[in-house]
Amino acid sequence: MKMLKSRLMLPMTLNDDQLDRYARHIILKQVGGAGQQRLLSSRVLVIGAGGLGSPLILYLAAAGVGTIGVIDNDVVDLSNLQRQILHTTDQIGNLKTESAQDMIRQINPDVKIIAFSERLTDENAEEIISNYDIVADGCDNFDTRFVINDVCLKRKIPLVSAALSQFDGQISTFKGYLSDKPCYRCFIPDHPGNVGNCAEAGILGAVAGVLGTMQAVEILKELLELGDSLAGKLVLYDALSATSRTIKLPKDPGCPICNDEI
Repeated sequence: MKMLKSRLMLPMTLNDDQLDRYARHIILKQVGGAGQQRLLSSRVLVIGAGGLGSPLILYLAAAGVGTIGVIDNDVVDLSNLQRQILHTTDQIGNLKTESAQDMIRQINPDVKIIAFSERLTDENAEEIISNYDIVADGCDNFDTRFVINDVCLKRKIPLVSAALSQFDGQISTFKGYLSDKPCYRCFIPDHPGNVGNCAEAGILGAVAGVLGTMQAVEILKELLELGDSLAGKLVLYDALSATSRTIKLPKDPGCPICNDEI
């Protein structure tokens, strides 16, 4: 496994407030004080502060991930509030990154929030992404997902990606820089064409909460090196049947993107 950049830093000492705040983490033998120190020195970039990004950002902040970058150029709309729990009614009309900053400050003063109130593009992606240990994709379009994948692949940064539909969702971790793991383009090599978004198709709001929370869990696992990574696997969640299943996601030997990077 690629060692995350933050793990090369000298561990900090937890103060009394932090020992109280993170007590339920510290008591876990798989985490402990050293694990919490690792989280506090970690840097996570969340792309999109919407349905997926909202619960994800909240849980990362509560967990004590030391630096959270948030990139989103949208403003809070009344229709967002049915699922985007990071934002509140009094934030309508404000940038989502500003709303995220306000909420994170209230949840955990230990956390540094870096806001990018812009779209992620070919021009700015590498400069932004390269400063983080792990990236969470919570965007809603394939062009941006391809850009994220390609930069994470080049920089050898783990990517935890989730997507939503009306009553279901999916999540995987991509480490295509490893010889036996797929990248996102092994999974979806080309733009699939016109795919309806939440505004067009609708969505049960709590489904976003389920998948965004799962993203937070997978990111914390990666940062702490706990359990089994979702790299090479895809979890499919169906809310209506109350089921989930995990399928293998193989590396495409013909993928021109990740095979050129190995």
